[in-house]
Amino acid sequence: MAQIDWDSLGFDAYRTRTVVLAHYRDGAWSDIRTTETFSFTIDPFTQGLHYAISCFEGLKAFRQKDGGIIIFRPEKNAARMARSARFLGLPEPSEEMFIRMCELCVKNNMEFLPPYGHQASLYLRPLLFAPHPQMQLVPYPEVILAVMCAPAGSYYGAHLRSAAAVIPGDFDRAAPKGTGSYKLSANYAGTFVPYQIAHAQGYAELLYLNSATREYVDEFGSSNFFGIKGDTYVTPLSDSVLPSITNLTLQECAADFGMKVEKRPVPLEELSEFEEAGGCGTAVVITPMSHIDMKPVLAAPEVSRSFRYEEDGAVGPVCTKLYKRITGIQFGEIEDTHGWCHKIQA
Repeated sequence: MAQIDWDSLGFDAYRTRTVVLAHYRDGAWSDIRTTETFSFTIDPFTQGLHYAISCFEGLKAFRQKDGGIIIFRPEKNAARMARSARFLGLPEPSEEMFIRMCELCVKNNMEFLPPYGHQASLYLRPLLFAPHPQMQLVPYPEVILAVMCAPAGSYYGAHLRSAAAVIPGDFDRAAPKGTGSYKLSANYAGTFVPYQIAHAQGYAELLYLNSATREYVDEFGSSNFFGIKGDTYVTPLSDSVLPSITNLTLQECAADFGMKVEKRPVPLEELSEFEEAGGCGTAVVITPMSHIDMKPVLAAPEVSRSFRYEEDGAVGPVCTKLYKRITGIQFGEIEDTHGWCHKIQA
């Protein structure tokens, strides 16, 4: 294995040692197995390729201050994957099986788990997809569950540094009563081109509005939205927003600090009322926003409105406090009073 610079890790695919696999067909799951072969042999007519019949999860394993190893809230990811599988009409893995496969992935790739003290983790990516060759538009009860991993640092290349976002007037993320609240592979395909345009203009993130009326904030392309108004943590209530486990955790952390928590529709106009705003998710943890611009056409230079929260790179006090709280628990620096850390016996 090549020497890893733990302090320079970003967020990307990284070839580790082992992938953990299970196959459901003929009404039953196979035994769980591990492989060092990083490739699949699939039929060119497989449903997963043609119709994007796949869903995935993202969660992290941490080496804590005392040397122990934990996975953060894996039962929540197991439940969310089961929900996505049901939406696709696919067999769903049980919580026990999901967590066991995640544990096995960590144990079999232990040399890729960053040591304590580098603000880095082992990112786990469970993928559930339909391998059956079929052209009919009906689900087939066969799936492969693969759990892979990669050492990960900061999603944007710096920990807790504010970034800029843009609201694109000519792109939507998810339609009402659509797939937006499920962690489906297909939900991310439509963000690649707008991200490419936004990144070329210096924006790190895309903030999408609700597709029906464009009057309310939905979420960022990679994560949930939250805003801080006084002593209140506000996050959108929307049927097209992915239920983020990190957002749920931050809401509970905010309550621990005595803050009010409001999960409700967030009008576009309210962006001007927040003292702090940010994105939150497993990969990013918290990305504070320096400002959010609104453009009628993403590729055009005109900005119709701009909402400023911090100087570029600066981070507000509440985002800082929440970030230190959640990462402190993950790295074992703060007592886990909620029972969020699932311990692994190495």
